[in-house]
Amino acid sequence: MSNEKSAAQLAVAQTGPQGLLSTEQMGRVQGAITDLQPQQLIWLSGYFAGLSGQSLAAGATAPAVEAAPGATITVLYGSQTGNARGVAERLHAHLSSKGAAVKLLDMEDYNARHLKSETHLAIVVSTQGEGDPPDSARGFLEFVQGKKAPKLANLSYSVIGLGDSSYEFYCKTGKDFDERLAELGASRIGDRLDADIDYQAETDQWLEQWQGYWQDNLANAGSAAAAAAAAPALSLVAESAYNKFAPFSADIIDNFAITGSGSEKKIMHVEISLEDSGLSYQPGDALGIWHSNDAELVEEILAVTQLEGDTEITSNKQQKTLREALLSDRELTLLHPKLVEYLVENSGENDRRLVWKGLAEGERADFLAALYTRQVVEVLAEMPHGWQAQELFDQLRPLTPRLYSIASSQSAVEEEVHVTVREVVAERQGKKRFGGASHYLASLTDDDKAKVFIEPNRHFHLPESTDTPIIMVGAGTGVAPYRGFMQEREAQGAQGESWLFFGNSNARYEFLYQTQWQAWHKSGLLSRIDLAFSRDQAERIYVQDRIRQQGEDIFTWLEKGAHFYVCGDKDAMAKGVEQALIDVIAAHNDKGIEFAKAYLDDLQRKGRYQKDVY
Repeated sequence: MSNEKSAAQLAVAQTGPQGLLSTEQMGRVQGAITDLQPQQLIWLSGYFAGLSGQSLAAGATAPAVEAAPGATITVLYGSQTGNARGVAERLHAHLSSKGAAVKLLDMEDYNARHLKSETHLAIVVSTQGEGDPPDSARGFLEFVQGKKAPKLANLSYSVIGLGDSSYEFYCKTGKDFDERLAELGASRIGDRLDADIDYQAETDQWLEQWQGYWQDNLANAGSAAAAAAAAPALSLVAESAYNKFAPFSADIIDNFAITGSGSEKKIMHVEISLEDSGLSYQPGDALGIWHSNDAELVEEILAVTQLEGDTEITSNKQQKTLREALLSDRELTLLHPKLVEYLVENSGENDRRLVWKGLAEGERADFLAALYTRQVVEVLAEMPHGWQAQELFDQLRPLTPRLYSIASSQSAVEEEVHVTVREVVAERQGKKRFGGASHYLASLTDDDKAKVFIEPNRHFHLPESTDTPIIMVGAGTGVAPYRGFMQEREAQGAQGESWLFFGNSNARYEFLYQTQWQAWHKSGLLSRIDLAFSRDQAERIYVQDRIRQQGEDIFTWLEKGAHFYVCGDKDAMAKGVEQALIDVIAAHNDKGIEFAKAYLDDLQRKGRYQKDVY
């Protein structure tokens, strides 16, 4: 344990027996915060302020200070994978710790009619796929963009959009909110911030902007007690010291293939120990994994760029060798447009450079599509450049964790977590190219460790009542969370009906977790199962085809309250399933497609149509 005291510990010491706390109380507080991370300490300061506010409301003796009208900051977030929620929670905790009156709400839980009464609004929202909002933000965005949206002349606001500049519609949802709020008469608190996948530094800048605004304009309008009364307790109390920025080093328990030797796919079942971590999860949550890059790939990049791996560079304010930094700090498989654009501007003339130059200057969608056909090392070889070590490192994208749907329930596996991973592999010019994280995970043995964290997903969870019927649709590794669902329902002794639609290429080699599904079906826990193995017959059959075939029964289940889940590829599968579901609803109520779309939207708003797509 470090001998250095944190700022929070020093503050406690200074408030000790000579102040408000007894020696015993001070000892208990110091013991409780010893192993907490700085972000957690910030959050706790706001949390304890909240408890203080509740005590005051209950009649505790304290000076009565009232916040001036209009002093509350409302923080709204729309998040699909947890990043936007994390930024919003940081802003809430940071401002609360300074004494600001702050409310934190998921857009899905926000009553849009209250917008006209807001005076200070912070919006944190991500963008999905082709410019789509997160599911939880869809309804609020539609309200803001619709005819019922109020005039907002009394509102001051700021927007941060999170996205991935590899996609054509980068941060589109944030831009949509920003532009529409301005059209409604609201005033910006600084320019909108569009934050790329490496968003930490940019969001720190946004937090500082809000702190400066609060200090300059609102700091005298209220008090910490008023702030606590206005700020609801966060739902995410950190029971573990481990998170995305401080992952847990977990032991690998087991790692084995669940596809047969005749399959073209290599799909692994990975079991990981969470013992002594304090990490917990619900079925439907995701496991975040920080991977290391393949050592052979790093050596290939060093050879192509003619750089020495032992050359020292600066990474995250630390000195490392270039080899070490490429192994752990930079993305070496997913190709980013900025690297290609840099090479187009700075590499020597050759045919491949001219091809990439044409793509970069042409249609953005065509350029981005071309990126998916190459990896970093291939482009470095195609457009040679006289690299310096630090220059190369700076032009590569920071490594980010991957999220995998959890394939287990803690009710069944206790201090373990299971994931299902398909190794991504393609062969080009006689050489295999692997996905960074999937190859790393597929290669782990029970002698290895992995850096992990839990990413909650409140928008893909089982219904509260175990009597509620559920319909689960997944293809390939999209079946993973449903294994966790069934383990949980089994542990609960659930009486509600359950129905699985599962698809893959062929039954003999790719019926993932086959024996478990058959056992659950035999026991009655799994009421029905429909399978779609696309290549087991001349005609290709997919899960959306099975949905249409069973349309009448599906609609009957929906009418009696069933929850409908979709997990898997957002393009190849999820869009087809959604269209099939709309067609089924339309076919069995005689009210047409528009009614069916509205019916599905209503299911989504009520949390009865949930998607985990990627």
